[in-house]
Amino acid sequence: MTVRLKIALTIVATGLITALLVIATVLVAFERFEKETTFQRATAFLGRVTSTYDDLLDLHERQPQEFNAWLRNLVLYEPDTQLYLLDAQGGILSRTGDAPLPADYKVSLVSLQAAVAGTTGARSMPFVMGDDPERMDANAVIAARPLRRAVIRGGEPVSGFLYLVCHKADLPASRWEAVRRSFALPALAAIAGIVALTTLLAWLVIASVTRPLRRLTEAVANLSQRGLEEGLAEAPQAPLPGAPQALLPAAPRDEFGQLGNAFDMMLATLRKQWNALRRLDHFRREGVSNLSHDLRSPLTATVACLETLDSRWAGDAQRTDDRRLVEVALRNTRNAARLVQSLGDLAQLDEPQFKLRVGLVDAGELLDDIGLRFAERAAQQGVALRSEPAPGDDAAPPFAMLDIELFERAIANLVDNALKFCPPGGAITLTAQKVRGKVQDQDDVHVRVSDSGPGIAAADLPHLFDRFYQSRQTVAPATGEGGKGLGLAIVKRIVELHGGEVDVSSTPGQGTCVTLSVPAARA
Repeated sequence: MTVRLKIALTIVATGLITALLVIATVLVAFERFEKETTFQRATAFLGRVTSTYDDLLDLHERQPQEFNAWLRNLVLYEPDTQLYLLDAQGGILSRTGDAPLPADYKVSLVSLQAAVAGTTGARSMPFVMGDDPERMDANAVIAARPLRRAVIRGGEPVSGFLYLVCHKADLPASRWEAVRRSFALPALAAIAGIVALTTLLAWLVIASVTRPLRRLTEAVANLSQRGLEEGLAEAPQAPLPGAPQALLPAAPRDEFGQLGNAFDMMLATLRKQWNALRRLDHFRREGVSNLSHDLRSPLTATVACLETLDSRWAGDAQRTDDRRLVEVALRNTRNAARLVQSLGDLAQLDEPQFKLRVGLVDAGELLDDIGLRFAERAAQQGVALRSEPAPGDDAAPPFAMLDIELFERAIANLVDNALKFCPPGGAITLTAQKVRGKVQDQDDVHVRVSDSGPGIAAADLPHLFDRFYQSRQTVAPATGEGGKGLGLAIVKRIVELHGGEVDVSSTPGQGTCVTLSVPAARA
């Protein structure tokens, strides 16, 4: 879910909740207003009655039947109103209703006192809720006036009450009808229109606010797709017609503009660092290549001189000690020459402009050639070197697009490493097999070099293909020509140039298996 959609949903939900709260507030306020108005009308009505007739108790005592009829006439045009004449303890003396009541029923004096206090003004109240004898609940608006006997002396105690109950109107049978009556369709349409209008305005505001963020995100995604090599190329902030487009859009004067400026500064720093790294890397590769080229000739000459001395002293018994020194010097000089050669080759493989010269190759036949190449050396060491076909009678030929010279060197490095540490009586097996690849509709060719040597320690496996890494365990295989950790680094680089990967599995004491995985040639 995008940020824009989240903000829009939040605003819509906030608007709906606000509308519902407003409606609820209006309903509560309207109900309260209705109760206050009812209470005021009832209070005014009782005030008029008690001011006109100050002997209501006497009238009831003299003519009870006529008094009941007179009370009904007072509320004849108020069907939801009941009028009661109460004694001082809340007992009912006369009433306008016909519902049967218990003989000892009494109205709560607490609500009576509250209604009297609200009507006399001693304690002003908006409305009072009290007992409704007709419906036996306490959810009716009531009003009450105290009644005293018509005597001359003052301070006469309250002898009764004139009690008015305003019934709450019954709900209609259909709830939807009640809702429709409370909220007319035009009002609902107006509310819906307001919500739609505010939502539209909110969406426009969200679009205008998030547009710079979207442009910034697209620019950063474009930079990620193009990569540092192309993405951090110099580009003017205000390009001329036909000039390269700027990496980031023009920054507005707001928080998103500040974010864009921060990205600009970060990209400027990355551009400087990237250019510096490119220069340093180019200098390193060029320096290593030149050094390898310059050292190759003197080392070759030194090897030739040492070989000449060794051949001259071959039949001289007095030169036996000198020949041993020459053999040590010759062995180390050859290792140095191989190391220099590997450094030059690795620097060449790291060049961005380096291109493979690929062709369709049967990996199985390539392994057969390499097996013949190392067969004599393996026989001299007492190691069985064999190239096995892919398992299965109907196995597909392991064809792949390979640079045959480079890939043959990678496998040769692995076989050479295995021969260095595989003991007499051991075995080295070469296999090539076409398998289903990790990517859909793309098969892989697995080339495996397995040996029965001492294996590799688990701590050395993650660093086996690191440059100049040399295991401290004597059971580890040689990690390159001269044991300086360049042979397997060259293997890994060659496989990466072919779009593949290298995997090593080893168990100390049982042997090692190195698998080169490259894409298979399509039919």
